[in-house]
Amino acid sequence: MLARRILGRWTPLLSRGMTCRFFASRSASSFQQQCFDMARSDEESTGNIDWDELGFGLVRTDFMYVMRCSLDQEFSTGALDRYGNIELSPSSGVLNYGQGLFEGLKAYRTGEKGSGLLLFRPEENAIRMQVGAERMCMPSPSVDQFIHAVKQTVLANKRWVPPQGKGALYIRPLLIGSGPVLGLAPAPEYMFLVYASPVGTYFKEGWAPIHLVVEDTVHRATPGGTGGVKTISNYAPVLKAQKQAKSQGFTDVIYLDSVQHKYLEEASSCNLFIVKGNAISTPVTRTGTILPGITRKSIMEIARDYGYQVEERLVAVEELCDADEVFCTGTAVVVAPVGSITYRGRRLQFQTGDTSVSRKLHKILVDIQMGLAKDEKNWTVEI
Repeated sequence: MLARRILGRWTPLLSRGMTCRFFASRSASSFQQQCFDMARSDEESTGNIDWDELGFGLVRTDFMYVMRCSLDQEFSTGALDRYGNIELSPSSGVLNYGQGLFEGLKAYRTGEKGSGLLLFRPEENAIRMQVGAERMCMPSPSVDQFIHAVKQTVLANKRWVPPQGKGALYIRPLLIGSGPVLGLAPAPEYMFLVYASPVGTYFKEGWAPIHLVVEDTVHRATPGGTGGVKTISNYAPVLKAQKQAKSQGFTDVIYLDSVQHKYLEEASSCNLFIVKGNAISTPVTRTGTILPGITRKSIMEIARDYGYQVEERLVAVEELCDADEVFCTGTAVVVAPVGSITYRGRRLQFQTGDTSVSRKLHKILVDIQMGLAKDEKNWTVEI
């Protein structure tokens, strides 16, 4: 296996207490070349992955990026390291008080031979992490530090980026309170970590329509809480409702507002849009209970460019009865058409297929992300 062969060549260095951090002073291209020189005889083996059957699950890749700092200080330098377990104190802030954030973005192969790599709007992820860090009393990497770490991680794991059209390399930046703390307070130390995994479609349905159910007793977020930032504590509370929905044959859950119990918010891990004629509406994020998705933001801009009337507003659950289409957006799901939504026992069905608005918007977005269409908005970043 590639990992054993690389590790074997580093054994003399490891025995002297060194890790692959000794590459930290080298450029990303130098580091990448060293890794691929070692891997060349393996023909960039990826463990016999069947790219056509790739789902959305963790595939262990080669490297991760780690950077640390103390409270009231700034992140400075980080380094690539072998992908693997990390050591945390049992009293770390993230384990005891949920002081953690995460992001998600993708790298795509591009070019005639698939030799190029593209990121999609990584600065938006960096800014969103900074906003979340301020809310969670955490230091945060700068935009440049964030993008540099993502690029390094992608280059070091380049062999795991799926062929064009077969998926993407999903990149997961984490920001956690790693230092020990017993009383309720911000952790004294923090870790910024980036790892990656090749992924295909998020839902088991693939690109087929998904089927949702409205949950009106469990709420994802409350006003004044953290629903508008990507904190780790937003996600575990929805697992029970999601598990129950899946046991009943649904793909996922749509949550309502926690005050009036009448306005649509979002699904467990993606934003929501409804289509009526030429109008596309999405729940407004100003209440602070809905995550401002980067794919959501991009789809809104694309839709306006193509003449649709796009509105951010309060969307009552009853409006589903008159909607022509419904679709979800997110980094993981991209644009997912909704075939039906069940609300209080009533199943509402929506238009899907090749002529749907969601399919049109999906193609436009993915062509930009994969470098198949001209990026007139400068959304993509070449690595």
